[in-house]
Amino acid sequence: MDITWSNFKKQLPVVCQAIAEADFLAIDGEFSGISDGPSFTTLTNSLDTPEERYEKLKAHSMEFLLFQFGLCTFKYDDVKAKYIIKSFNFYIFPRPFNRNSPDKKFVCQSSSIDFLANQGFDFNKVFRDGIPYLNQEEERLLRDQQEEKRYHTNGASTTCYMYISPDASRAPVVPVIPDDQKDFIDKIVESVDEFLKDEEKKVLQLEPCTGYQRKLIYQTMNWKFPRGTHVETVESPNNERRMIITKVDEDERKNKEIQKKVKEQEDLNNAVGFSRVIQAISSSSKLVVGHNMMLDIMHTIHQFYCQLPNDLEEFKSLTNCVFPRVLDTKLMASTQPFKAIISHTVLAELEKRLQMPPFNPPKVESAEGFPSYDTAVGQLHEAGYDAYITGLCFITMADYLGSFLSPPQTHVSVQSDVISPFFNKLFLMRITDIPYLNLDGPDLLPTRDNVLHVTFPKEWKASDLYQLFSAFGKIQVSWIDDTSAFVTLTQTDQVQIAVNISRFAESYCVQKYAEYVAKKDRQSLSKRKRTDDGWMDFERKRTKTQYNLDQTFSTKKSINSVEEEPRPVSPEESEVLKEDTASPTASDAAESSKRPKTETDQAECSKHLL
Repeated sequence: MDITWSNFKKQLPVVCQAIAEADFLAIDGEFSGISDGPSFTTLTNSLDTPEERYEKLKAHSMEFLLFQFGLCTFKYDDVKAKYIIKSFNFYIFPRPFNRNSPDKKFVCQSSSIDFLANQGFDFNKVFRDGIPYLNQEEERLLRDQQEEKRYHTNGASTTCYMYISPDASRAPVVPVIPDDQKDFIDKIVESVDEFLKDEEKKVLQLEPCTGYQRKLIYQTMNWKFPRGTHVETVESPNNERRMIITKVDEDERKNKEIQKKVKEQEDLNNAVGFSRVIQAISSSSKLVVGHNMMLDIMHTIHQFYCQLPNDLEEFKSLTNCVFPRVLDTKLMASTQPFKAIISHTVLAELEKRLQMPPFNPPKVESAEGFPSYDTAVGQLHEAGYDAYITGLCFITMADYLGSFLSPPQTHVSVQSDVISPFFNKLFLMRITDIPYLNLDGPDLLPTRDNVLHVTFPKEWKASDLYQLFSAFGKIQVSWIDDTSAFVTLTQTDQVQIAVNISRFAESYCVQKYAEYVAKKDRQSLSKRKRTDDGWMDFERKRTKTQYNLDQTFSTKKSINSVEEEPRPVSPEESEVLKEDTASPTASDAAESSKRPKTETDQAECSKHLL
């Protein structure tokens, strides 16, 4: 079901009900771009740490717009023995709802726009009829502005009311009128005086004036005529804004004040727009399933909740607040037992493979009133369809795991322990020895004893590095920037030899990976001490923003991700970061199953988000 601004308010209750009834939710997003500077390979270096990957994506991907959000809800029907699905395709655009709301800026990447255009993406639905949104900070600021506007109206809204209440908590403020506006205001006051003395006249329409002059009129009316009048700014069909003053008694004044508050709340709810869908997903605490979903999670939080924190651990805490349980099907497909029988984990290829033995595709049925998707035809890169097949992939793999239970289960619930090892792990693309970001605790820390960090002149090319290390056999080069790279040797015992040989080189420098990391940590610590007078306070603040994550470490689970051979990158995959280029190397790690939000968790989340 396509949802734009024209039908959003009508369909929002349907969306919220579908979320509330679902067993789990699948999501997907389409963006206006991927990277605002670094190349694809630089943005996803195979030897990134989780912190470095997060920092790169935050720095170079968050200025793009998530303009299509796919949501597919899955509810298992025990009688029919099949899932009932409801799929939604939201078109999103941050249009200002009035002159005070944020006028947001975003960037586009030509390759991404071209890619989506070739897939048949309807950009008119985004830019002409997209659903607006506000994050929580923007919503709070607008609420504060509305409160302030009751006493200091600025006339910026399309329809803007000012009511003078004898019970107002603030005394009228004597306006400061600039010299060049005094004659104008004096004439207005004279006109209002005559109007109030004329018992037959009920309405006074003022001549058009500037927004600044309207502000002065509101303030003057508040001061000179605190009772018995109602002032509003209306906009004519030709966009001409005029002020109208109406005589009112106390009952009329109260009724208009109530109407004003209702309209303000309605306008603000409209401005919050699509963020209300994300709030409904968050409040439900339902399992949220995605495919290679780190960018989806980051964009969703950044765009509809709050700015992303600089610190990775704070990001984990924030994500746990917004989405208590997530599952990444790309990570799931990259681990045993699936890795042994699945060659490629690109979403389209994965969906096709899971339709063949030994897997059993799930039985699904679209709910009444919802269109059905045909996987034989496919609508890839429509977010709603991608969310749908992501959900299908999850069900198929979960049910396959159920076949190993005793007795075997043909249907695996989302509450089953057999899938809990995959909860709250986000797939890390192209990192060879850290397959996932662990939202529930510490990340894996490989030693990387066979890795060297090399700095060299900007003129050097990959061939120069291969020649430099030719004596050490097969190597792998992972570029960091124009003057540095990681070089991975096949044999760890040759690392010290390589360092010793290059010790007296003048044009380049070679150091062990551990030395590089230690030096980088010292520089980072020193910089923070030099630039932040409140550094210790910052550390204490960080400690307070962990939201009791230690309490979530209960049932220990483990997953084992094994090495996948690299394969050629297709043009489609190089255009979109969410596509595959390489799979992770095997690692064992302790995992924890995630429990729904408690009241304490909700309170902590509220403090952080609001």
